[in-house]
Amino acid sequence: MIHTMRTLLALLLIAAAPAPAADWVDLLKNGLQDWEVLGDGIWRFRSDRVITAHRKPDVDKLFEGRESVTKKELHQWEINQSWLYTKAEYGEFDLHLQYWVRTPGNSGVSLRDPTRAQYGIAHPPDFKKTPSKVGYEIQINQDWPDKWPTGSIYGLAQAKEGLERHGEWNTLNIESREDGIRVFVNGVLAAEHPGHPDRPLTGPIGLQLHDQSSFVMFRDIWLLER
Repeated sequence: MIHTMRTLLALLLIAAAPAPAADWVDLLKNGLQDWEVLGDGIWRFRSDRVITAHRKPDVDKLFEGRESVTKKELHQWEINQSWLYTKAEYGEFDLHLQYWVRTPGNSGVSLRDPTRAQYGIAHPPDFKKTPSKVGYEIQINQDWPDKWPTGSIYGLAQAKEGLERHGEWNTLNIESREDGIRVFVNGVLAAEHPGHPDRPLTGPIGLQLHDQSSFVMFRDIWLLER
């Protein structure tokens, strides 16, 4: 009798569970073939379907034939960015992904950036034209000295503190609409913004490797166009 009741309960739970939406697209179904690497970051797609990203510092780019550099030049080299961008562009969509920042560091997700981070990967970078200034950047911050916590819409809407779990995978869900952007970190609303009237409504999606010392991983990247 007990076994029968457990079986019936299991069947009821299965019936009640929502079926996977057929129109969600796996952005990693072809590995990194549908993406492009920008900058000198090392982006890999492992056999367990995890993207890893890190840097191998190019000292030649720092010195460029000089024997010494200034403090400003060193700082610009340290935080020179690399990005992984989708080749396709999107407008209104839901985006789901998981990330893990393995060291104290900085990362992010770019939306609607037609420049494809060309000013962030430049030497030196132009921080007035990086993806967060041209389109939108959803901040990922693991103990980085920055006032924008994970889930912030960088420069526009500051997220709640304490939503990120250290030392493990975290879930990021982003809603991109013409009338606004909403960000959820581990299922909790972190930030929202109506959108900047002067910024594009469509563009690629990008993953950020912020600087020479950050090491980040991404997996389970799914998109539903609206």
